[in-house]
Amino acid sequence: MVEKSHTSGFWPSLQEPFRNFGARIAEWVAPASEASVNDSAYRIALELPGVADEDIHLSVEDGVVIVSGEKKTEREEKGESWYFSERQFGSFSRSFRLPPDADEAKVEAVLKDGVLTVTIPKRAPSAAEGTKRVNIQRG
Repeated sequence: MVEKSHTSGFWPSLQEPFRNFGARIAEWVAPASEASVNDSAYRIALELPGVADEDIHLSVEDGVVIVSGEKKTEREEKGESWYFSERQFGSFSRSFRLPPDADEAKVEAVLKDGVLTVTIPKRAPSAAEGTKRVNIQRG
């Protein structure tokens, strides 16, 4: 699909700079992640420093792992003639589509040192999932 960057003529749309602003903010708040695979399982690791485990929601729905929650941090410093505050907060949501051989019923998750590791075992291939010969009928 080709997306237009101008509404008409040579003048850019006034709304163009703000077009994907919400998506950019969501990406900024979204936790960094990595995915890996070995012979027995898929692994997804997300960086969630300072996020309490009760603020994390993990679900698997229709072949998609969804991790969402809320990031809350606050730091405040005061001096005689100055005041400084750094705050980073916001809701986040990341989703990861699983391959067909992932066993959604056996997903496990561990939160350690600010890293959430989600492990999805692979299902053992069955004979029914192998290559099937298709009979050709003559017409």
